[in-house]
Amino acid sequence: MKNPIGFKEFVALMAMMIALTALSIDAMLPALTNIGADLGVIEPNDNQLIISILFLGLAIGQLFYGPMSDNIGRKPAVYIGLTIFALGCITSMLAENLTTMLIGRCLQGIGLSGPRVVTVAIIRDLYKGDRMAQVMSFVMAVFIAVPALAPALGQGVLLIANWQMIFVVLLSLGVIAFIWFYLRQEETLVKENRIKFSFANLGNALKEISTIRSTIAYTLAAGFISSAFVGFLNSSQQIFFFFFKLGEKIPIYFAAIALSVGLASFVNGKLVMKYGMVKMVKTAVLAIVFISIIFSLFMHFFTPTPSLALFMFYLLTTVFFVGILFGNLNSMAMEPLGHMAGIGAAIVGSVSTFISVPFGTYIGMQYNGTVAPMVMGFLIFGGLTALAIFVAKGINIESNSL
Repeated sequence: MKNPIGFKEFVALMAMMIALTALSIDAMLPALTNIGADLGVIEPNDNQLIISILFLGLAIGQLFYGPMSDNIGRKPAVYIGLTIFALGCITSMLAENLTTMLIGRCLQGIGLSGPRVVTVAIIRDLYKGDRMAQVMSFVMAVFIAVPALAPALGQGVLLIANWQMIFVVLLSLGVIAFIWFYLRQEETLVKENRIKFSFANLGNALKEISTIRSTIAYTLAAGFISSAFVGFLNSSQQIFFFFFKLGEKIPIYFAAIALSVGLASFVNGKLVMKYGMVKMVKTAVLAIVFISIIFSLFMHFFTPTPSLALFMFYLLTTVFFVGILFGNLNSMAMEPLGHMAGIGAAIVGSVSTFISVPFGTYIGMQYNGTVAPMVMGFLIFGGLTALAIFVAKGINIESNSL
């Protein structure tokens, strides 16, 4: 009989499952210009679609994997997701035009939504409350090492091979995750607790969730702050490559950004048990809005082209507080949904992603050779996040009553 998985290995495995998504995004960033050139993309901003279409796939897929995992179990749902992810990697690797590339990237997103949703459901099966938030924060802190290194990985691949090899690396990591999960993770949803899938059950779940005010408010908040972050990701390659002309140094700055988010997740894991999730998110979102206002005013009155040092100070500080929000908002939205963790994670994740895709794409497409659209994205959608959180103020997460 194999030894049961320990806490540290569990955190590492869950981190890798989630990190596949971040890796599939960040490893592509240094290659966007090369891919666009090889695929005949004329408008540079259109290269951003290679990033944002993956988020669309995530939003679509999450609607299916939650109910699927509630029906057939957590592990089979992950197997299906990683298989679709592999097909998406192969499709993108063989793409000869932008349309085929986007189809492959969408398939990657649909596949990745399996481990993304099921990982949250597995954690919710095993933990709840502030303890769940702590585990999620530790998972975030561990997995952040991957996106910190991902741009350097992509850049390194480009130095010795073509951009297609990046998809070979992603495919290989997906296979490793599949084998590790298969061998070490036990099924966390016992057969007697499984829910037979039907559209009636899905409709009933949607109806129930629509009455839980705290879940709605925190899902909207997660979607709004993700919109700002997706907008940054979409335009980041152009900002660092064309505006700041960093060239092959770009991975260093992305590593700093990723480590800032990771540090926030680690700090949150330490502090959330003391101060609670509500206080942590309120502090973080107000900090994002305040910092963005100050930076916007500085650009307006002093210089529209801030120095790299000043911009990095703003960005590292902002994404630190975004990291605080990421670790908590999903847990807060999921807190009342323990009795339907799989479908609950699917709906919460899908709705928040559906919010972030169009808004994040819009923010990225506003890139005009300056950092102003990105900063305004954090300001406006940080404000909407604050509004959603403060609407939830006074709602008891356990009873969902005002």
